[in-house]
Amino acid sequence: MGERPDQVFAVSARFAPGSRSLRLSCALANYAGSQSHPRHPCDQRVRRREQWLPEFQQHGLTSIGAYYHHIRCSGRGTGPGQGTIAFAINPAGTISGRYADAGGAIHAILRAPDGAIITSDAPGAGTGRRQGTRPFSFNPAGASAGYYSDASTVFHGFLRTPDGVITTFDIPGAGTSPGQGTFAGNINPAKVIAGRYVDASDVAHGFLRASDGTITTFDAPNAGTGPGQGTFVFTGYCLSPAGAIAAASLDASNVYHGVLRAPDGTITTFDPPGAGTGSFQGTLPLGINEAGTIEGFYLDASDVNHGFVRTSDGTITTFDVPSAGTGPFQGTSAQGINAAGAVTGEYVDASDVNHGFVRATDSAITIFDVPGAGTGPGQGTIPLSNNPADAITGYYIDANDVTHGFLRTP
Repeated sequence: MGERPDQVFAVSARFAPGSRSLRLSCALANYAGSQSHPRHPCDQRVRRREQWLPEFQQHGLTSIGAYYHHIRCSGRGTGPGQGTIAFAINPAGTISGRYADAGGAIHAILRAPDGAIITSDAPGAGTGRRQGTRPFSFNPAGASAGYYSDASTVFHGFLRTPDGVITTFDIPGAGTSPGQGTFAGNINPAKVIAGRYVDASDVAHGFLRASDGTITTFDAPNAGTGPGQGTFVFTGYCLSPAGAIAAASLDASNVYHGVLRAPDGTITTFDPPGAGTGSFQGTLPLGINEAGTIEGFYLDASDVNHGFVRTSDGTITTFDVPSAGTGPFQGTSAQGINAAGAVTGEYVDASDVNHGFVRATDSAITIFDVPGAGTGPGQGTIPLSNNPADAITGYYIDANDVTHGFLRTP
């Protein structure tokens, strides 16, 4: 089976209220056909992308497609659960990600805007299945932060500077048994790093590492102290340029709550209306932008996911992609937010297939699927981050359960 093209154009849809979906679907089908089977340039029946837009606007559609770039690297595995993930993109368009090789070991990748890819491994990274190097966050200057697991499956944080130098570190108090250790996952323009560590009792705690290496640890006031509980700073974009941290706490009843740690150390907890209060339900923040707006999702009492944004004044807006399923663990999950406040993420439909979305600052939602994404349960498109130019990165799972990184550009 041959490789897919490195760049393809595909239809997506951004609907306004009251759109006439049946007629619009027919127009979209005609447009997609014209792009998939181009005729001779002299054939007057061919209509350019711009010529279709007025017709779509009559039906409430204001955007008709995007370009998709497939991200591949040599050494990636081609079996189920293997392949490439594009995790973060900075304002310059440089992408940080990782790939799993044929043996299941994880390696870091860095993709330049021209498509050139550099691979790397943190010193001490293990080479067994699911061991290795996982970069996550990426700042405007090109420094990245992440963590690696060693041969004993203990986790350690690292900082990679733009010149390729990797510095590893461990938070004092981090456990040294399998599954414990330091999980760095966020870096801002000042090279401050935020994350979590898991102690010897399997309790999670937040941390902030200053650019000079000074470490501050913290716990949310409602965080539980039992195994698997505590304060969780997830990976990606949970640290703002000003030093504010978006996190989650898992309380003594195993319910998640949103957490905001201000630059001065003040901690505020919150939950969107409708967040569930059962075991492992509740609020999961996954990003914060320059304006202090937090995005994420919450699980309701029926274990359905819903997206939310929380502005710096504490106002919370919830949202759902119209095509999202309403069964347990289906629904809408926001994953990333850019400086302007546009949110990207995934939704799971009634057949348990993943699809991408981007929610614009005017609340309009565009849904999309990367060409080649599988259509079976657990397969599909999973966006993870977006930059100020509205470029989106993530991965898709194909019909063989292999992962592939992607870059979506307007």
